[in-house]
Amino acid sequence: MVPFAGYEMPIQYQSIVQEHQACRTTAALFDVSHMGRLRFDGEGSEQLLDHLLTRRVSGMDVGRVRYGLVCNESGGVLDDVLVSHLETPSGSRFHLMVVNASNRDKITKWITPHLADFPHVTMSDRTELTAMIAVQGPRAIDVCGKLFSKLDLTKLRYYRAVITEQFSKPVIVSRTGYTGEDGLELIVRAEDARRVWENVMLAGREESFQAAGLGARDTLRLEAGMPLYGHELSEAIDPLTAGLQFACDLEDRSFIGDQALRQRAAQPLPKTRVGLELAGKRPAREGCAIVDAVGQAIGEVTSGAPSPTLGKPIAMAFVPTELAEPGTEVTVDIRGRGQVAHVTPLPFYRRSR
Repeated sequence: MVPFAGYEMPIQYQSIVQEHQACRTTAALFDVSHMGRLRFDGEGSEQLLDHLLTRRVSGMDVGRVRYGLVCNESGGVLDDVLVSHLETPSGSRFHLMVVNASNRDKITKWITPHLADFPHVTMSDRTELTAMIAVQGPRAIDVCGKLFSKLDLTKLRYYRAVITEQFSKPVIVSRTGYTGEDGLELIVRAEDARRVWENVMLAGREESFQAAGLGARDTLRLEAGMPLYGHELSEAIDPLTAGLQFACDLEDRSFIGDQALRQRAAQPLPKTRVGLELAGKRPAREGCAIVDAVGQAIGEVTSGAPSPTLGKPIAMAFVPTELAEPGTEVTVDIRGRGQVAHVTPLPFYRRSR
């Protein structure tokens, strides 16, 4: 257990590799209650979120979930978020934004001044009142389907969410995740969290569901080529350089940072986020330099680890765009020793559909 963003978080329950492989073959449960959950109610909430996010929120159907980024005026990333448009059983509609745990206070403070321009919108921090459990893996949907009498999970499409019940207790179910596998993220009342966790573990006992910690979550998201804030994303890195063009709706709309991103989009990118497969067994860690023939740093590793699925060290890095072509050979400085690596397309791992 380690302190993280004000919480005590598990690095691992048993073995990182064992938990990683459980997620890839059956399913793993992650307690992700540390992620921030901000609720927006009232007329104008769509327009507020349109002003804040790189993705268009206006016109999102009820039940849709959308990935986007909150940027500063210069186009740097303040956080990457998920926004859901939800409807309660009584017919009230609201938007829910899930933010990274370490950025929760920053994003709340960033949004608060903008509420003055949208007087009918209220923002409420639901993080401490709720818990969030991710059930990820190829058996997650079929097994969890037994727990929801009012919901056919097989009909819940990817990046969709719904408010339903689990044993008469309210739960938000979204078909989303951060592992590269199919699965669910469940948001429940804090007092119901243990019961829901135990129900899922019991339902998945015959399938060998396992609890998993931050260690496996990191190796899983790395194999899936998913950026992590503080590594591939920061206020010094814009979404286009990070390879997130799909998450930036730049046409016919205005949002904070849009002008800077349009200027960046009109020019060649000086550096690009790439995947690296390393020769040998030594993994490259965050901060390792990508060096040229005379040892001068030309890029930097942002995330790296041994890949349990591929059986080799992998990494993500920013390199000069002219070196971003798959197959390009580069050298990584690992503790003063050069290690050959080859640029590879992201993601490293893609689940079978």
